[in-house]
Amino acid sequence: MTTLVAVRKNDEVAIAADSLTTFGDTRLSAQYDRTSDKIVLYKGTYVGLCGSAAHQLVFESLLAKHGDLDFTNKAAIFETFRKLHPILKEQHFLNPKEEEDDPYESTQITALIANEHGIFGVYSMREVFEYTRFWAVGSGREFALGAMYAQFPKLKSAAAVATAGIEAGATFDKNSGLPMTLYTVQLKR
Repeated sequence: MTTLVAVRKNDEVAIAADSLTTFGDTRLSAQYDRTSDKIVLYKGTYVGLCGSAAHQLVFESLLAKHGDLDFTNKAAIFETFRKLHPILKEQHFLNPKEEEDDPYESTQITALIANEHGIFGVYSMREVFEYTRFWAVGSGREFALGAMYAQFPKLKSAAAVATAGIEAGATFDKNSGLPMTLYTVQLKR
């Protein structure tokens, strides 16, 4: 899994991720992985993905082929993921089944999004949330959330809070590891 965080503080937005990939008990650290960055850039929007390692390649392919994706607000992000779902099924062979009683087919993707409009989370049933301060996803999320909650009032920048979250996740979650990648964006006024 991973530790992935997004933070909004003052006029800055930050998104950060650890760099460790795991396959069961096998760890692929950044020193052995040429492409260990879990965050993708698309037209000024950073999208961090967690879950299956296949998501990264599939999502990079989708972004390259579809130039009209909109990540500006909650509704636009929902519509973007709704539009991508049939493409994921038909062209990338997504298995949309999770639980028998799920109300909708799953995209199997959990993502955080950071851009000049704010920070957002997307979950497998295409649920979209806009966060006011910070959020974390992945196997190290609980450690990251605790660290960011404790440090948010004390640290001056979104990048510093995000760093605290990733460092906590990498320290305490067995499926997360440093180094981290971190990107910042100025909020649109």
